[in-house]
Amino acid sequence: MSKQYETVIGLEVHVELATKTKIFCACSTQFGGEPNTHTCPVCTGMPGSLPVLNRQVVEYAAAVGLATNCTITRNCKFDRKNYFYPDNPQNYQISQLYFPICRDGGVEIETAAGKKTVRIHEIHMEEDAGKLIHDEWEDCTLVDFNRSGVPLIEIVSEPDMRSAEEVIAYLEKLRLIIQYLGASDCKLQEGSMRADVNLSVREAGSEAFGTRTEMKNLNSFKAIARAIEGEKNRQIDILEGGGQVVQETRRWDDNKECSYAMRSKEDAQDYRYFPEPDLVPVVIDDEWLEEIKSRQPELRDEKRIRYKEEYGIPEYDIDILTSEKRLADLFEETIAAGCRPKEVSNWLMVETMRLLKDEDMDAADIRFSPAHLAALIGLVEQGKINRTVAKEVFEVMFKEDMDPVSYVEEKGLVMVQDEGALRSTIEEIVNNNPQSVEDYRSGKKKAMGFLVGQTMKAMKGKADPAMVNRILLELLG
Repeated sequence: MSKQYETVIGLEVHVELATKTKIFCACSTQFGGEPNTHTCPVCTGMPGSLPVLNRQVVEYAAAVGLATNCTITRNCKFDRKNYFYPDNPQNYQISQLYFPICRDGGVEIETAAGKKTVRIHEIHMEEDAGKLIHDEWEDCTLVDFNRSGVPLIEIVSEPDMRSAEEVIAYLEKLRLIIQYLGASDCKLQEGSMRADVNLSVREAGSEAFGTRTEMKNLNSFKAIARAIEGEKNRQIDILEGGGQVVQETRRWDDNKECSYAMRSKEDAQDYRYFPEPDLVPVVIDDEWLEEIKSRQPELRDEKRIRYKEEYGIPEYDIDILTSEKRLADLFEETIAAGCRPKEVSNWLMVETMRLLKDEDMDAADIRFSPAHLAALIGLVEQGKINRTVAKEVFEVMFKEDMDPVSYVEEKGLVMVQDEGALRSTIEEIVNNNPQSVEDYRSGKKKAMGFLVGQTMKAMKGKADPAMVNRILLELLG
């Protein structure tokens, strides 16, 4: 009988913070840009240049720490992590080893197996490295320092996760907390959230940890889940074959669905850490900490409880509306403009989600304003346009964020309320379709739908469906 194995997983999650400038200089942090244009002597490691700490980085890091139940280190400092690599311009990275800004936190996750808390060992601030671009045509490697010095927090969990499902639940929880705080957009595809997976396997029931490997190059939740399964199976195969797992850093190739060794795993002593001599310690006093606490927003878990009590909408709606901060903000602001909660929820959950999928967009990229969504809902409720026209107007509004009231008037989309004109159109359609009339009178109710459709076509979609149905029923007896 083959042995049963348990997977043990801890994560190191790097998050690029949403500051406008870098951690130690005034260069832009904007994603993209021509290579090496967001650079200066500080972030390219020129001799004699000195770092100056960006206050906003400290505030974002502390805010994330508070939201993940960490203790804030009131007197923290920076250290130099020494390593030599082409994308690391100073030949060291400014990070925090001895006194990280946050420690001993945790977040609650929920999976099919139930709820559990994943503990957070620490959160520390550090600078990002540059980016290496491998040019296969020229057979060379180019360096872009635009990303060098972009502020990061690294969230280091305890090895508390046991499956890919738990890992994804933990990452989703972190992503939502950080997005709600406005500390980062957490876009995995742009690298503003990156996870390194530390994984080992051990015989079920064993207390001792197995030898772990670290998996890098994971830029989507699907890749992370595949990498966990792949690495778990690789380690079990080695152990079953009588071999030993080597502690190393591995790179995941998502196209080939396999990993390969990059380098043997370093420990802290390999980096020769020492206190950063060019930066003073960061002292977070009571007043500053209270100021950061006072700005903490309502997070998703609190919103879910409030939405149920305040708006009385179904759990399913609540889960989707709170799954993205932008959707939650739109929902609340459109209600504040005078709309009924369920009506707003329907527009966001059906039409908005459909168009986001069609356009391959994130909710954060929604352009239309709450005021314009409220105006569109108002046009329907006042009977000025029907729902079919409203959906067409919404599609334009989704792309251009125009004022729906002006648009409806300019395009002549206001619903025809003249009963006399509508009646004469319907009479004409009834006279021109004797077979449909006969079908309806002989019990074929679908014929009614055909006649309604013909009427809407003749009225260019601008008829009131309720009025059309009433007049048709009257005429058909």
